[in-house]
Amino acid sequence: MTQESVLQFKMCLLGGSAVGKSSLIARYVHSIYSGQYHTTVGVRIEKKLVRTEQGNANLMIWDINGEDAYQKVQTTYLRGMAGYFLVADGTRAQTIDECLKLHARAIEGFGALPAYLLINKSDLENEWRVDMKQLEQIGIHVLKTSALSGENVESAFYHLAELMLKRAKS
Repeated sequence: MTQESVLQFKMCLLGGSAVGKSSLIARYVHSIYSGQYHTTVGVRIEKKLVRTEQGNANLMIWDINGEDAYQKVQTTYLRGMAGYFLVADGTRAQTIDECLKLHARAIEGFGALPAYLLINKSDLENEWRVDMKQLEQIGIHVLKTSALSGENVESAFYHLAELMLKRAKS
């Protein structure tokens, strides 16, 4: 009997305040959603094993405080990450700009890593203030997600895990 190897990866969720980073993680790891908003102070870490066609990955999911005018993401939290999600709120266009700035800082500090831009709150798509066609031109994978309904949440983590595994094996 052979034992399947499991690679461990640190992945981070980056974005502005109140875009749904913690809610996406709760939906993915615990299959729950809470409508109550709780500010993440610093970082909170969750773990989950994901099995993909590329192999098995033990994800160390870092829920990092939101960046805004008063608080910046500390780059020390990002050290050692193998991939990341940029999370924006589709109902607030400025959160896209925050994600693009974070993306540029991540590339500058850590090089080109597997990443996805998640436009969260797809359950409120009729209230969105973002242009999806414009976003597809920025050179990063883009997915619509909803922590409330669960739309594309499992898929997003699965695909990022696959990209990280593929990169680790090459």
